[in-house]
Amino acid sequence: MTNNFSVKLGEGGFGVVYKGEILNGNPVVVKILNASKGNGKDFINEVASISRTSHVNVVQLLGFCLEGNKKALIYEYMANGSLDKFISKKGFERTPSLSWDNLLQIAKGIAQGLDYLHKGCNTRILHFDIKPHNILLDEDLCPKISDFGLAKFCHPKESTILMSDARGTIGYVAPEVCNKHFGGVSHKSDVYSYGMMLLEMVGVRKNINVDATETSEYFPDWIYRRLEQEEDLRTDGVIDTEEKEIERRMIVVSLWCIQTFPKDRPTMSRVIDMLEGNMNSQEMPPKPFLSSPPTISESEWTRSSLESV
Repeated sequence: MTNNFSVKLGEGGFGVVYKGEILNGNPVVVKILNASKGNGKDFINEVASISRTSHVNVVQLLGFCLEGNKKALIYEYMANGSLDKFISKKGFERTPSLSWDNLLQIAKGIAQGLDYLHKGCNTRILHFDIKPHNILLDEDLCPKISDFGLAKFCHPKESTILMSDARGTIGYVAPEVCNKHFGGVSHKSDVYSYGMMLLEMVGVRKNINVDATETSEYFPDWIYRRLEQEEDLRTDGVIDTEEKEIERRMIVVSLWCIQTFPKDRPTMSRVIDMLEGNMNSQEMPPKPFLSSPPTISESEWTRSSLESV
């Protein structure tokens, strides 16, 4: 299928990803998981989660292999790779920039995919690792949510779930996932991660800098400060009035999504409405009272930002 693993697409803490081809000639992605990766919980979780889904904005699982310690997942091939390479530019100097309309359509697609996971399935699926690395783009730049290794199921009527461990990627995780005093863990935790990702898309600034010893400024604070000083958030050229409107619309939505308390965040259905509506009259949300991200050691996380591609 992979022609003896000849085309490597990426590598991370979970294993290696290769390009392959099935018998009908269609390209696929083959994700080989490390044999030493836990007890296979992530693998089982991913298969169980994604096999329950069918949506244009959720990546399609075509099959899997399980033979002893050898585990592999086979997905549809996404020609444009991850969203991360388009907005970070690090190591991808030749990657073309996304237009503001592209960014808005991608934001809408991700929101629609999350809305489906939260209320379109018989069992509500909470992703818990929404970030640019886990958003894949097809040849038409249609976004698809991927990597369900940390997902959890809950009944659609349950407002919160119990969790014994923090999960997700540092920089995108909602406060309540780290500290129960902020509220219960729920689908609103995915909304927070989505908001942080949206800020990163708008600001073209990496949310987490793994090379830095400490963060110079909390990312949302940076956004608010530049808005207050009427500074441009992007440095890749002058934007026109229509693009400025899209920028503001995405900023306002993202800032509502990262409100400190879950009850103050919109549902993904509301996010879609906000992205599609006229935001000129939409007031800015209050600044989250957190002045810095939750303090938590890397050993407390089930997955760090270095473990994904």
